[in-house]
Amino acid sequence: MHQLAPPAIDGNGNNNSTRMEAKIPSRRSKRLAIRELLKPHIPSLLLGLLAVAGEGAANLLEPWPLKIVLDNVLRSQQSHAAIMRHIQRFVGTDKLAMLKFACFAVVAIAALDAICTYGEKYLTTSVGQWVTYDLRRTLYSHIQKLSLAFHDQKRTGDLISRVTSDIDAIQSFITQGLLGVLINIITLLGMVAVMFYLNWRFTLIALSVAPMLFAIVYSYTRRIKKASRAVRKKEGEEGVEVALRARGLKAKLTPIVNLIVATGTCLVLWF
Repeated sequence: MHQLAPPAIDGNGNNNSTRMEAKIPSRRSKRLAIRELLKPHIPSLLLGLLAVAGEGAANLLEPWPLKIVLDNVLRSQQSHAAIMRHIQRFVGTDKLAMLKFACFAVVAIAALDAICTYGEKYLTTSVGQWVTYDLRRTLYSHIQKLSLAFHDQKRTGDLISRVTSDIDAIQSFITQGLLGVLINIITLLGMVAVMFYLNWRFTLIALSVAPMLFAIVYSYTRRIKKASRAVRKKEGEEGVEVALRARGLKAKLTPIVNLIVATGTCLVLWF
């Protein structure tokens, strides 16, 4: 930390520097938004978005070769899709030729997914590392400029937690959540669009559980966020009970979601 001059003591034994600090009006601290840290890395994020689009397309195309095998090789079902007519003009209607094309499609889709996944992971990891580096430098410089009175009032463990675990949480968000959420959204919207195209009745039945699923996830997410904030505040005191409560809420959410999804699947099968 910066070297500080010893506090001046008057004849009555009072700390003059403390009285001087009390007279100085406190300035409103400037908030550092995550978008300010991400601005220098916009080109990398744009490339990451392109990789996300490719990854989402690969996820949607994965079941397609299996459909070709089931419809055109095993059952010889005539397809009315325009893309299948173009494929049959190119490879022919022979079952062996269609099977070879399906095998090639599996490898091509897997290669597209591998390339896009690698690019997305590499770019987000790189951005996360640089943002973490910049944030740690900024935060450490800010802590150095704080007064001795601030450090006397704050716990050392809390400050260390802000510099280490809090910044690590931001890095995890950038590397895992920032573009990962977009992949899931693109995949989900694409799946719903394909489902409506194939059979809108089955799609409506499958999505009938969506409102209940959204309500439960939204409710549990708010409770989990509240419990997680309490855990962050209690980290300096090792609040085991608060941490266990947050973990318990997270543990309950997954099986509830699985049960609701299974209910939707049962409705489709019953219909």
